Amino acid sequence: MLRYILLRVGATVPVMAVVALFVFLMLRLTPGDPAAVIAGDYATSEDIARIREQLGLNEAIPYQFVTWIRLLLQGDLGTSIFTSLSVTTLISQRIEPTVMLALTTILFSVAVAVPLGAIAAWKAGSLIDRFVMLFSVAGFSVPVFVLGYVLIYVLSMKLNLLPVQGYRSPWQGIGPFLAHITLPTLTLSVIFIALIARMTRASAIEILQEDYVRTAHAKGQNEFTILTRHVLANAAVPIVTVIGIGIALLIGGVVVTESVYNIPGLGRLVLDAVLARDYPIIQGLILFLSFSYILINLLIDISYAFFDPRIRY
Repeated sequence: MLRYILLRVGATVPVMAVVALFVFLMLRLTPGDPAAVIAGDYATSEDIARIREQLGLNEAIPYQFVTWIRLLLQGDLGTSIFTSLSVTTLISQRIEPTVMLALTTILFSVAVAVPLGAIAAWKAGSLIDRFVMLFSVAGFSVPVFVLGYVLIYVLSMKLNLLPVQGYRSPWQGIGPFLAHITLPTLTLSVIFIALIARMTRASAIEILQEDYVRTAHAKGQNEFTILTRHVLANAAVPIVTVIGIGIALLIGGVVVTESVYNIPGLGRLVLDAVLARDYPIIQGLILFLSFSYILINLLIDISYAFFDPRIRY
């Protein structure tokens, strides 16, 4: 078990190194002068020189990389060109809404999608199964921003059930927090539920054909026990895998969703940085989100050993 965990942790190190190298070269090797792009069309040569000095672009690329890695290991992701605040500070100020939105989306999606997929597999070919498959296709087909505006129109403007925009911290009260997080969570959850439900159905149908499921039926066990103890337990690995894959979709969806609902999270920070051409923020956020995704997938890989003991060896 320990050996398996150490191997998985060791495998993430070169991946993180490659990601760090890519993020570093993204700014340095883009066509044109990054300092001139940041400075804008009406900048003077002095403005461009100042930005080049601030970004360290006057040094040789190998020296820039070594300096950047040294600062990165100290937790320094750079400094914003326009606000003069460190990227680490900006991330710490914006991370709570994004984490809360991601957590509510994952918890709600898993709670809905796994039972839906399991029931669809159990009733394969029935109207329930067809409904789940239709929902899965529709969930992938509708863009996040379109669904967001539809939900705002129906639930906020027409029915006046939920606030249109904004965010409230859970520390300000659970009621206001749930009221403001519900619409963004529903918007993000649709594609996530579609993905997980479809994989759960496919995995469960395969498990239902196994001999030990027939044996459980022959012993007289009830359907709920068979579905939970035998089917879902043995289908856990592919389901957990697709949840990890869905997190990548979640990261991309957060940017759009936070913009639609005016949530001051990391997604909105990415959009603001792109519009302002604040390269240090863009670079720091890409690195931070990439590392977060790698760590989440590492945890998912490690969880395999708990769901299937054969993977430990």
